[in-house]
Amino acid sequence: MHGPNSITWLLVALCAASGAYCVLRMRSGVEEQRRTAGSEALMGFGMAVMALPAAVVTPPRAAWAVYVAVFGAAALRALWAARSGAHHLHHLVGAFAMVYMAVAMAARPGEHAGHAGAGTPLVTGPLLLYFAGYVLWSGARLVPVTMAGGGPPVAGWGDRPELARACRLSMGIATVAMLLTM
Repeated sequence: MHGPNSITWLLVALCAASGAYCVLRMRSGVEEQRRTAGSEALMGFGMAVMALPAAVVTPPRAAWAVYVAVFGAAALRALWAARSGAHHLHHLVGAFAMVYMAVAMAARPGEHAGHAGAGTPLVTGPLLLYFAGYVLWSGARLVPVTMAGGGPPVAGWGDRPELARACRLSMGIATVAMLLTM
């Protein structure tokens, strides 16, 4: 990724922290939450590695093929899971965005993410619009809603919906930042 090193390192830390929290969420007692958390952990850690500054590590071209394979498989899994819920469509779009960014980075190994003034490609624009909208929507969902009974008691870290939403919001923001460098 291009950009100031301090911002890039903050992006890496944000994605890695989101991935780590998603690993904690995998201990939930609810099977659907565990599956979703696993997909989100893969996305968080993948984004953290992809966002590493080019000065620190310039992966070989073959590494991007591994990215394409891993996130292509994640996209297929999300497509299959989308039969049961709309949130999996978001995972599908996220995995597609990761595949797209990996292909773009493989095509320009010296640039590591930039198009060097090529403008907004046809795929980057719609992905930016989608994730910007997702960030606004998920950010609005973090606004506390007063409940008459105070809401149900929360069992543990894996079952905290507000933390899961914050995690999704942070990964959405990171995706927008990464797409802006395309």
